[in-house]
Amino acid sequence: MTLSRSITQVACACLAIAISVTPEAQAQTRSAGLLNFSSDGSLVACSNRDSGSVTIMSWPGLTVLHETPVGSHPEGVAWIGSSKNVACCVYGDDKVVILNGETGQIAESIDVFDEPYGVVSNSNGTSLFVTLEYPGQLLKINSESGTVDASWSAGHMPRGLAISADNSFLLVTEYLTSRLLKVSATDGKIEQSWDGASTDNLCRQVVLAPGDQKAYFTHIRSRVAAAHGNGSIFPYASVARLTGEKAGTRLRVPMDSLRGARVTANPWDCDVSADGKQLAVVFAGTNDLYLCRIVGDDFVELDYDGGVRLGNNPRAVRFAPDGKSVVIYNALDFEVVEYSLADGNPKARVIVTKNPLGEELLLGKQLFYTALQPMSSRNWISCSSCHPDGDADGRTWQQPEGLRSTQPLAGLSWTHPVHWSADRDEVQDFEHTVRGKLMQGQGLLKGSLPEALAAPLSGRSKALDAMAAYTNSHKFPMSPHAKNGLSDAAKRGKELFFSNATKCATCHSGPVFSDSQPKSVSEFVKHDVGTGEDDPTELMSHAYDTPTLLGVYRSAPYLHHGKAATLEELLTTANKGDKHGTTSQLTESEVADLVEFLKALPYEDPEPAAKAAGLKQVLK
Repeated sequence: MTLSRSITQVACACLAIAISVTPEAQAQTRSAGLLNFSSDGSLVACSNRDSGSVTIMSWPGLTVLHETPVGSHPEGVAWIGSSKNVACCVYGDDKVVILNGETGQIAESIDVFDEPYGVVSNSNGTSLFVTLEYPGQLLKINSESGTVDASWSAGHMPRGLAISADNSFLLVTEYLTSRLLKVSATDGKIEQSWDGASTDNLCRQVVLAPGDQKAYFTHIRSRVAAAHGNGSIFPYASVARLTGEKAGTRLRVPMDSLRGARVTANPWDCDVSADGKQLAVVFAGTNDLYLCRIVGDDFVELDYDGGVRLGNNPRAVRFAPDGKSVVIYNALDFEVVEYSLADGNPKARVIVTKNPLGEELLLGKQLFYTALQPMSSRNWISCSSCHPDGDADGRTWQQPEGLRSTQPLAGLSWTHPVHWSADRDEVQDFEHTVRGKLMQGQGLLKGSLPEALAAPLSGRSKALDAMAAYTNSHKFPMSPHAKNGLSDAAKRGKELFFSNATKCATCHSGPVFSDSQPKSVSEFVKHDVGTGEDDPTELMSHAYDTPTLLGVYRSAPYLHHGKAATLEELLTTANKGDKHGTTSQLTESEVADLVEFLKALPYEDPEPAAKAAGLKQVLK
């Protein structure tokens, strides 16, 4: 089974709203993104997350000039001022690289603390600004010397980034909350903020309208109290007013309401046209492009003008410099495509990198990211709506069985069974979720389903095995808190962790800091740590599977019900009766030391030790 690439024309007549602007109207890269044009419009750069590379193309025509390896999981790219140099955030390797766009050679590599995501340049190219998703910082980098001139606090898990035309301020979006911050480009002070609803989630990019009067950014709304797929996830575009009578206010536009009953999922990126009259939005879950007319009345703001069905998993969109087309990055087709605004037809397309995943993992990833059949019947939700790129969404969901906080997928292959309640012994059991009330899809397996934990589903469906292989493929990221080894505080915390006084390592044992391992159902190891009674909606046993502690520094909230917001709370107020390790006797400084050790996990690659210890790994 494969997912075919669909580029069928949808409402093409509605796209005949071409904008007449010259390439000179394209200013410097003012918004971070995975795809961006150079200031003179002659070059296009895109980052290829799965390949670990940046591709430079000529414009017009989309001819690949260079593909340059840069490292693990590159994200945002930005052209530096009016030059032909491009900066790229290498998210997985904690660095920002500068490439010569004409030669494809790396000119500079700048180490940063952790997880650089968005990057923009000031207009003269002397400074780069970069968001660090963890630990929530905004960097100012001298682009000539490659030195970090300043590091500022910038909210919780910032991703999206844009710079004003006069270079005086920056706009930053918080990934897990969609909160928008206005930050001084001079001293990093937060000058203003636009809060969203408590349900807002997964906001990756932000774009400024011409004149810097408004900003546009897409996100989802996660209704954690709704357990069904036709009400739990909604796509949104938000409009923040920066000037005028309504300055400081924000309007949230539900994107699923723009075309009646037509539902879209997982908005990933947006762009505003050079004349400020249109907003283009791509939906990575349903493979859609929406072209929206900007009403600008402070009440409706956006109206649907037309759309095109795209390829697999579109993650970036930019209006072309001449305003006659839009350029899309279909991430899981590994291609960039130009679509005409006059008729909606593709004008040019180019493969920007070879498939680095192989046939099986690519199919599995396509299934994981789609909100279309056979995974979902109503287009609301995909697996990636809660686990984008293997991360957690920071949410605690009210599931039919009780409260369940979303866990990251890193290292999942080493810690089967799956779920807090260990109610699934293989990823293939998620066929029950696909067919169930949450996703309501046709499913990947023919015939009736046995109960979860009953007869194995592995080997019965190529597509289901592919999805399992992708889900199990996520590796443990190394902790940035241990780049120089364990600190003195972390070393003291390590002693406490492994001591008989705390007994932390009784359950969080071995190289992966978990006693969860693939076994027969009768041998599953679960523990009652006193948290089941904290949730009156819990319908299952109060004993839970042991989550790994590797990567715990960035996976809050904690415990199955998400009621521990910090690691300190996990060890103190959330550990009544010392059922979750014996920690009540610890002093404040000892708790701090233990937290420092937890934040440092993993400080070395756990897989060699796990293999040496004979731990079982489930690859598909």
